[in-house]
Amino acid sequence: MLNSRLEKAIIEQIKAEEESSRLYLSMASWCEVNGYAGAAAFLFMHATEEREHSLKLLSYVNDRGGHARLMALEEPTAEFNSLQDVFEKVLEHELLVTSLINKLVEISMEEKDFNTLNFLQWYVTEQIEEESLARSIIDKFRLTEGEKGGLFHIDKELASMAAAEAAAIIKI
Repeated sequence: MLNSRLEKAIIEQIKAEEESSRLYLSMASWCEVNGYAGAAAFLFMHATEEREHSLKLLSYVNDRGGHARLMALEEPTAEFNSLQDVFEKVLEHELLVTSLINKLVEISMEEKDFNTLNFLQWYVTEQIEEESLARSIIDKFRLTEGEKGGLFHIDKELASMAAAEAAAIIKI
């Protein structure tokens, strides 16, 4: 049985994951209307992934005898200065999510809930991957600074990444 302190903390994380999904949807929409179809596809895929993270948490709470209640969500940011600004905000957001996951791990350890600690290890690993991916995209902006067509190539690479992720999902 999940204790009430941990249940409440995981429900907060469900909200954070839902807000991540909505933020990435908002970013994808901005990219789409500003001509960055590849970035839009990439962010739409990430929005879906974040929603899956929230559903996984919701199921975990319910499976452990809790009741995952949904909370009201904030309206996400809808305006960005540039494509690079979008991905800098992605990294900033992923760093926030990492801190939230780390707090959940801390609570699990304090409560000596080793089942939850084990469950959260997937999220810890996922956050390492998410931060690394965001940093690698930002590095591409730095590499292309001042070069004409740099944004085109980044957008094209993001489209390829989204297609590869979609293909991986289909294989499952």
